Amino acid sequence: MLDFYTIKKDQPTPNYPEKAKLILIGQLDDETFYNLQKKGIIDKSFDYYSDFRWNKEITDQIKKNISIKSLQFDDDIKKLLQIISIAEKNQQDIIAYGD
Repeated sequence: MLDFYTIKKDQPTPNYPEKAKLILIGQLDDETFYNLQKKGIIDKSFDYYSDFRWNKEITDQIKKNISIKSLQFDDDIKKLLQIISIAEKNQQDIIAYGD
């Protein structure tokens, strides 16, 4: 499972989310993650088994890809948009850790 957390924009990336007391905002299984890559929503440079961070520029690009492809009602997209909307509401970046 890939766990997504919010992190302050200026906060350094911690090795472990628990040490930084990050808030879990969602999870994606490998099938959903790879489906999103196949649909061209998540760039293939992001690896399910590696930790990564998304800033506003990246989440804006993801939302643009969703809009261009008119996939707002796709179940995989809904899961991802829920994660992004929580981070946007808190004006924070997203960090993902594979477990």
